[in-house]
Amino acid sequence: MALVHLERRDDVAVITLDRPEARNAVNGPLARALGAAVVEVEADPVLRVAVLTGRVTEPRPVFCAGHDLRTIDDEVSGGDRAATERGGFAGFVTYPRTKPVVAAVDGLATSGGLELVLACDLVVATRRASFALAEVRWNLVAGAGGLFRLAWAVGRATAMDMLLTGEAITAERAHQLGLVGTLVEGGQPEVVEAAVARARLVAAAGPAAVRASRRVCDRAFSLPEDALWQENQRALDDVLGSDDLVEGLQAFADRRTPTFTGR
Repeated sequence: MALVHLERRDDVAVITLDRPEARNAVNGPLARALGAAVVEVEADPVLRVAVLTGRVTEPRPVFCAGHDLRTIDDEVSGGDRAATERGGFAGFVTYPRTKPVVAAVDGLATSGGLELVLACDLVVATRRASFALAEVRWNLVAGAGGLFRLAWAVGRATAMDMLLTGEAITAERAHQLGLVGTLVEGGQPEVVEAAVARARLVAAAGPAAVRASRRVCDRAFSLPEDALWQENQRALDDVLGSDDLVEGLQAFADRRTPTFTGR
């Protein structure tokens, strides 16, 4: 059985983690499968946005339980790692993507599962979702980006509390803090549909503008202001003079929906 499924819905890809018997915990095979799915999305000119979700089981749904702790001793000894060379943990958290990914979270996203969410660009969650970085409970650290990305997302005080106690926050709290952008009722099917709806809005926008906007926003907390102004100018240069800008302005004048080509 495949550990990761990639479904195409026109210009949106839906990537599903499918290891529910292990709460979608990440081991070597799953990391390579997710990494391959990301590569496939990036290489496909038709796909503009991806949704990342996980198959859940009732009554305790889990989006992803993080790193499969049963494999760590073997990894430390040089065994199969839950990472890829280019994508880092799960083949995803450090991959140099150019296309946005929307996290569709139902249930618990803990440890590396939350780090997958933090590596995404938009987050849609059900009201029964929850979020944690529980590594300290096992004398581990959130080494797949959580140590700094969580602070970027929710602020230092809440991040420090979560990192040092390992306790989870609710979806409502995550939404208040800005970790979650959209809250939905229901379960996994509903959150996937809501995430696809957000993805379609992104896919309908100008590809170069989306790519440039994402790049600058993603670096907002990691670069000094002078470097960010340089990135800002680069974003402007990327879109000015493009065929899609001409189309966008003409569509605005004509009061119609633009048809972008990515050029």
